[in-house]
Amino acid sequence: MALKLRELDIVESRAALDELPEGKLMINTINAHSYNVAQKDEAFAQALKAGVLIPDGTSIVKACRFIKAKSRPKERIAGWDLFRYEMDILEEGESSGGRKPIVALLGSSMPVLKKIEERAQSEYPNLHLVTYSPPYKTEFSEEDNQKMIDFINQSSPDLLWVGMTAPKQEKWIYEHWDELDINCHVGAIGAVFDFYAGTVRRAPIWWQEHSLEWLYRLLKEPRRMWRRYLIGNIVFVYQIIWERL
Repeated sequence: MALKLRELDIVESRAALDELPEGKLMINTINAHSYNVAQKDEAFAQALKAGVLIPDGTSIVKACRFIKAKSRPKERIAGWDLFRYEMDILEEGESSGGRKPIVALLGSSMPVLKKIEERAQSEYPNLHLVTYSPPYKTEFSEEDNQKMIDFINQSSPDLLWVGMTAPKQEKWIYEHWDELDINCHVGAIGAVFDFYAGTVRRAPIWWQEHSLEWLYRLLKEPRRMWRRYLIGNIVFVYQIIWERL
């Protein structure tokens, strides 16, 4: 197996986010889908193992207990939870040198990024957001990559969010990690850009609290999500049983 859940270091709870070290740190999420993909994508598996992992799925929480993994998270921590946590910490912190802390966003479309900026102006008035929308491609050219690297390094952010969907975003961060001349947390958070912009509605609280957010997304986008959830969930259970054995 390219990725073994029992060997991973996974953040155990929201409270444990306070213990994350400062400075340059890669933070990725792991759920049933990313676990499945990582079994066939070695580069993705390496990217996940290189950073701090948060359990973005109740299935991961339960699976860690079932296989008696090294890390046994107590609760799900969604990418949205990480986003709010990091943004709130930065908003409430003291300004450095009289300037607002800089939050860089890499990914998504310009209309989505614009909506994020507009919402953040009222919710996070003490933060300065800078954004870059990369071209919509399966693979980036060397020129594309260099432009993104330059954007990040020239922004010198206090926090960097990358939202290009998994596994693309994690692999991009991992591949260019040494080229990023920054000293901050870097989070790969995918759909959170759309959730925060309001272009995609997140599941209501009741669905979230009952571990049914996946079902809500399936009902909303059946053509796009059926394979990921209906087939993917079965594959995940099989993989976990195999790992236990």
